[in-house]
Amino acid sequence: MAAPRSFSAAEVRARCAQGACLVRCRRRLYDLSGFVRLHPGGEQLLRRRAGTDVSAALDGPPHRHSANARRWLEQYYVGEMEPGEEQSHPEPADEKAVDAAAQTPTRMDPRCRTVDVEKDLVDWQKPLLWQVGYLGEKYDEWVHQPVDRPIRLFHSDFLESLSKTAWYVVFMVWAPVVLYLSWVSYTSLAQGNTRLFSSFTTEYSIPVHKYYFPFIFLLGMFLWSLLEYLIHRFVFHMKPPASNYYLITLHFLLHGQHHKSPFDSSRLVFPPVPASLVIGFFYGVLRLLLPEVLGLSVFVGGLCGYVVYDMMHYYLHYGSPKKGTYLYGLKAYHVKHHFEHQKAGFGISTRFWDHPFRTLIPEETFEKED
Repeated sequence: MAAPRSFSAAEVRARCAQGACLVRCRRRLYDLSGFVRLHPGGEQLLRRRAGTDVSAALDGPPHRHSANARRWLEQYYVGEMEPGEEQSHPEPADEKAVDAAAQTPTRMDPRCRTVDVEKDLVDWQKPLLWQVGYLGEKYDEWVHQPVDRPIRLFHSDFLESLSKTAWYVVFMVWAPVVLYLSWVSYTSLAQGNTRLFSSFTTEYSIPVHKYYFPFIFLLGMFLWSLLEYLIHRFVFHMKPPASNYYLITLHFLLHGQHHKSPFDSSRLVFPPVPASLVIGFFYGVLRLLLPEVLGLSVFVGGLCGYVVYDMMHYYLHYGSPKKGTYLYGLKAYHVKHHFEHQKAGFGISTRFWDHPFRTLIPEETFEKED
């Protein structure tokens, strides 16, 4: 293995002045230039720490970073500071302690061990879908240790292409469907033939006017937000039995791949082909429970909620919302779910349902911008 590259303090300052974001933990140096926009605490927070020692910030207060966050940091390791070239700590430190640190051989924090592609539990040079089922009891821990690398699922290039989706494809496919079905629902209600409870009683059935359509549409969006939470919590985050190869494989296909590589931009939204099967199933359920036009109106609201959810999910990973906005807080909340609280924070487009179901991520665990 080649010796790590050495950096002088002057070189680090020069690179930071050119826009790079290099930070260090004692003598270990990391280039976070490609991660600053993805950081849940905001880009400016990392920018202000460029060129400094972030050891104290990792340990807190106010926020003690998780083992996953420390492992993630190691993926951006670029080398060592030259002996005696360490810059001062962000906070006052004992001079003797600083001198001792400079003389101590540089070692990686054992909590920071990242994925070694040569020694990992799976072979990253081959499709992962058919390998993960053999991990057994090791699967749950492995899948919740995120890495910054692309994932290949299938041997077939065709199947692999169907498993990936650009964010705009969801909007291009489903937004026209939402608009068309909204028009169909509204014009059907405008005919004045739709009545609620007409299958039980004709005398006391309630007429549903076209003016009710916006409220029915919003009801569909509200019901989708609940369904989003329930699917994410109880389906996507089920813990498959260690002895069941097929359930482990299914879990990885549905959601495990996203937790293993949370910033794979081609796997942040659900591909239209499998999505159409699931959407068709829920439409059939609504047709059984409600009169045709009412079921369609609720469905189109839910479908719109799904499109908003997918677009928002992509933005929470790759967007740069402004400080103090709803999306700014939601981005930090969602990324915290990936790195530290995989058993909480299941709301994506809203945290509303995390409150009554008591799965809210505590606010005190979030790092605040200065």
